[in-house]
Amino acid sequence: MAQIRGTAGYHLGGPNPFGGPKPEAADPSPLDAIREQTSKIEDILDTISEPIKPYLPAIGRFLIVVTFLEDALRIITQWNDQLVYLNSYRHIPNGLTHLFLIVNVVTMFACSTMVIIRKHSDYAVAGLVGVVVTQALGYGLIFDLNFFLRNLSVVGGLIMVLSDSWVRKTKAFAGLPQLDEKDRKMYFQLAGRVLLIFLFVGFVFSGEWSVWRIAVSVIGLIACIMVVVGFKAKFSATLLVVILSVFNVLVNNFWTLHEHHPHKDFAKYDFFQILSIVGGLLLLVNSGPGQFSIDEKKKVY
Repeated sequence: MAQIRGTAGYHLGGPNPFGGPKPEAADPSPLDAIREQTSKIEDILDTISEPIKPYLPAIGRFLIVVTFLEDALRIITQWNDQLVYLNSYRHIPNGLTHLFLIVNVVTMFACSTMVIIRKHSDYAVAGLVGVVVTQALGYGLIFDLNFFLRNLSVVGGLIMVLSDSWVRKTKAFAGLPQLDEKDRKMYFQLAGRVLLIFLFVGFVFSGEWSVWRIAVSVIGLIACIMVVVGFKAKFSATLLVVILSVFNVLVNNFWTLHEHHPHKDFAKYDFFQILSIVGGLLLLVNSGPGQFSIDEKKKVY
């Protein structure tokens, strides 16, 4: 009886008894229209990527540190050249040059391994960020804008490693209150998203302009903005992964250059750095943008 009495006689939800105009449904906003279309694409991508989804975190973490592993191997194989450059051009004393290279190689190998096997991620990320800073100072690249923007993106990928490890800790202890951990994870996910897009900013402002470059830059910048604000972040991160991967293979194809080509090392360095940023984007695709995002706010409201 309570259910019947709740609506009987009040015409709730029915036509207006006084003959007034019927309320019209509100037109969907442009954001809702975009969200609907991208949701369909995301569903298709989810279906296609279903077999590799369980491996995405491992792939992402490996790609993030692959530039450090390549850099460590390059230092070892070009040891004498590195010593000459640091001593003759950077004017670093002989003993310090050896110490600088040894510390960098050991740190990159050890911390990269810890990231891959998911052990002590906090210390591993701190060590690799320290490598980025010390190399920028040691090789005199701190004021190189392109180097600076690329390494900001690499640091963004490393921050995504931290947030991914905290996500896993939260899942492991789901029954326990972890407010501090949750808040920290939210801030780091936001910082990681913002830093990841700096590579594209460097891409836009470097190189010669062409119709192809303008088209890729516009699409990429739109995707970057979507990543930063957390609007359909998984879709936009996937789009950036595709764009960067194609760009990497077509432009940084160091394997096609002669062994003594002057740009071979630069192309190889750029290739592996972009792989690291792709790894960070894959972690974003896997874990989502976090609570400081339009996607999460939409779920709340």
